[in-house]
Amino acid sequence: MILILGGTTEGRIAVKTLEEAGKPFYYSTKGDEQEVLLHNGIRLNGTMGTEKIKEFCVRHNIKLLIDAAHPFAEQLHKTLEQVSRESDIPVIRFERIFPERDEKHINWCKDYDDAISQIKTNRISTLLALTGVQSISKLTLLWKGNTRCYFRILDRDSSRELANKQGYPEEYLHYYHYGEDERKLMQQIHPEAILIKESGISGGFCEKVKAAQELGIRIFAICRPKTSDNFHYVNGEHGLRRMVEKSLPDFFTLHSGLTTGTCAAAAAVAATWDIFNTALKKRPSEFSIVLPNGETIPVPVEPQRNTLHSNISKNGDSIFEISATVIKDAGDDPDITNGMKVVANVAIPFHPNAPLPPKLPSQQRYDITVCGGEGIGIITMPGLGLDLGAPAINATPRKMIEDNVKRYLKQMGIPQHPNPIVITISVPGGEEIAKRTFNPRLGIIGGISIIGTSGIVKPFSSEAFVSSIHKSMEVACAANSPHIVISSGAKSEKYIKAYYPDLPAQAFVHYGNFIGETLNIANELKLPQLTLGLMIGKAVKLAEGSLDTHSKKVVMNKDFIQDIARQAGCNEITLTLIRQMNMARELWDIIPPDKLSAFSNLLIEHCQRHCTPLLPKGKLTILLITENGNIYT
Repeated sequence: MILILGGTTEGRIAVKTLEEAGKPFYYSTKGDEQEVLLHNGIRLNGTMGTEKIKEFCVRHNIKLLIDAAHPFAEQLHKTLEQVSRESDIPVIRFERIFPERDEKHINWCKDYDDAISQIKTNRISTLLALTGVQSISKLTLLWKGNTRCYFRILDRDSSRELANKQGYPEEYLHYYHYGEDERKLMQQIHPEAILIKESGISGGFCEKVKAAQELGIRIFAICRPKTSDNFHYVNGEHGLRRMVEKSLPDFFTLHSGLTTGTCAAAAAVAATWDIFNTALKKRPSEFSIVLPNGETIPVPVEPQRNTLHSNISKNGDSIFEISATVIKDAGDDPDITNGMKVVANVAIPFHPNAPLPPKLPSQQRYDITVCGGEGIGIITMPGLGLDLGAPAINATPRKMIEDNVKRYLKQMGIPQHPNPIVITISVPGGEEIAKRTFNPRLGIIGGISIIGTSGIVKPFSSEAFVSSIHKSMEVACAANSPHIVISSGAKSEKYIKAYYPDLPAQAFVHYGNFIGETLNIANELKLPQLTLGLMIGKAVKLAEGSLDTHSKKVVMNKDFIQDIARQAGCNEITLTLIRQMNMARELWDIIPPDKLSAFSNLLIEHCQRHCTPLLPKGKLTILLITENGNIYT
C-alpha cells in the first residue's frame, strides 16, 4: 500500500498517476479544502505527526511514502524523514520544477529572517507579500515596524481565520483569484517591492517575477528549504510512475519504458561528460535527462569501455571523440527496439588559433549538430516533416538531445566553443529490424526512425492497457462530468482541452489505438455523452472500419481516401497527390481549402457509421483535429 502526503498540484498529479494502477492507496491532506477526485484512492484529512504516521503505516501495511507536499512544508518533510529512518519505508519526494535562479534581478533570501533583514536594509516602505497566510506571523517584525505590508491569501474562511488569529489588519488583506493577471494587484497597490517564495513553476513563481519586472517592482525571494538526501526525487508524472514501478514493482501491472530518443539523449550526455571530464572524476552510472514536458528522469548508461581518442582533420583541426551506450528499455510495451544498444558518438574539433565567437545568449552558446549513423534510417520520400536525405530523427527527440547536451555543458562550466559539436546517433542492428516495420513503405530506408514525442513509452498494446482504459473511464464517470472526452494521446488531448476548457481533468481519457474497445467500455458504463477526438492518421483508418488503428495492424488505404476526396469534389490533380502522399497528415496540405470542410465532414460521417453502433444509448460527437489544432465537427 502507498500513502501520499499531498494538498498541492503535485498531490493531484500523484493521485492521477496512481489511479492508473487501479489499486487502492491513501491520500492525506492537512485540511479538507482541496477537491480531489478519488476512485481507488482513500482520502485522509488532518495533521499527522511522526508517531501517528508510523502507527498508520504499520496498521495499513504501507510500503511506500510519497511526499507531494508544498516545498515550504518543512515540518512535514522532517517528519517523513524521521518516519522513513525509523520504519525503513522509502520516501519518494515529488518535487516541483524550479526555474534557474536569477541572481541579477532577484534578491535571494535564505529564510524569513534573512528576508526581513534585507527588506529593512533596503528601506522598503511598501511591500506586497505573496507568501501566503502562514507567513504573516513570520514577518511580524516587518508589518509591525516601518514597512507597510499587504498580504495576498487564499479566499477561504480558514485563511481569514488564521490571519485574524495572527492579529493582522483585515484592510491590508487581498485575496487570490484563480487565473487573475498577477499585474492587477501590483498595479492597484503600487508596492515598492514584492516578497515571494521559491515555489516553482506550478506555484506561479515565473508569472509573479515577470509581472513585477514589467512594472519595475523590486523582487525578494525566499529560497526553498533543503529536504532529505535520503529521499528519492522526481519532478513529474513520468518520473513518479517509474520510481513507483522501481520501489513497488507489483503496483502497476504494466511498466513504462524509455523512447529511443531519451536513450539517445542520455548516451549523448554521457559521451559529452566523458570528453570534458578533465578532472578524471568517477563516471555516474546514470544521467538525468529533461523530457519534453520539462521533468527530469534518471537514465542508466552502460559502463564506459571506450577511451577518448583524437584524429587530425584535413584542415589541421584536432578532433576529439568518444562514444557512450544506453540499452533501450521499453518497459512492458512490445517495442521492436527493446534491449538494443543506442549509441551516441560525440566529436568536437579544436583549432588552437581559432578566434572565440562573440558572446551569445545562453541558449545559443553551443553549436550542436545531430546526425544519424548505423541503424538510423534515411528519409527518401516527402511527408514526414524531414528533409529528403536527412536521418529519420524527428524534431522533438533531436531537440531533446541538443538541449540536454547544452544543459550539461553549462553545468560543467564549458565555455562557448567556436566549432560545432557533432553528435552521431547509432542503433547497431537497426537496419535489419527496420525491415520488420512499416518504415520501408514510408520511405525510411536503412534503419529505424526516432519519432517519440514524450520521451516515455507507455505500454499500449496489451489487455492490461485496455484494463487501464476501463479504470480511467470509471474515474471519469465518478467525476460527474457532463460528458467524457477520449483521445489518442497528449497531442490531441491538448487541443481538445482547449476546446472544452471547463471539463475536469478526469474527463479526458486516452484510448491509444483501442477505439473500439474504448467505445465498448463507454457503452458498458452507460455513458450518456462521449466525444471522440481524432487526428487525421487515425481518422482515415477508422473511417474505413478499423477500430484498432495501430500501424502494426492496419495502414491507410489511399484508394479509400481518394473515394472520399472525389465525393468532396476534389479534382484529378488532388487525387493524384493523394496517391503520391506518404503520410496521412499531408492531406491537410493536399486537399484544397475550399474542399476541406466537405472532405472532413465525409470523413467524420464514415467514422460515425462505424462507431455509433458501439454506443447505441449514448450521444457520440467526433472531432477531427488538424496538425495545428483546428477542429472540424
